[in-house]
Amino acid sequence: MSYLPFFEPNVPETVTRFHHASNDNADRLVVKKAERRLYLMRDNQPLRSYHIALGFQPIGRKTREGDGRTPEGRYLIDRRNDRSRFHKALHISYPSTVDRWRAERRGEPPGGMILIHGQPNGKNRSKPIEDDWTLGCIAVSNREIDEIWSLTVDGTPIEILP
Repeated sequence: MSYLPFFEPNVPETVTRFHHASNDNADRLVVKKAERRLYLMRDNQPLRSYHIALGFQPIGRKTREGDGRTPEGRYLIDRRNDRSRFHKALHISYPSTVDRWRAERRGEPPGGMILIHGQPNGKNRSKPIEDDWTLGCIAVSNREIDEIWSLTVDGTPIEILP
């Protein structure tokens, strides 16, 4: 597997550019949209791999709010929510400054609230929803979001590839 090194020129100064995770944690996440896979990485080696569901219009870069696309680019896991309307959620730092600039040039809102999350609460499903069904998020099973949650920390870089 070949992955680009992490570099995001628009990371806020309050966030360190280099993430130092423990030996048990992932030091980066990589999403390959075409493969419908999320990889937890450590030292450029996959630790875990998960089947994912994406936004309902998964092909292409997210350009505006409501387009149903999952963004592409380099971001951070910047916060987590265990009281989400889904079984746990990790927030992705989309939109970046560049994403906002592109949307502004088109006169459209860039969208936001992009998450890696489990299944919707209260649906009592034993299996994850199949196919691409989110509004632009990355969905996994509840068991998988529990594992991803435990193997990442806030500030972990994520690269979302076509």
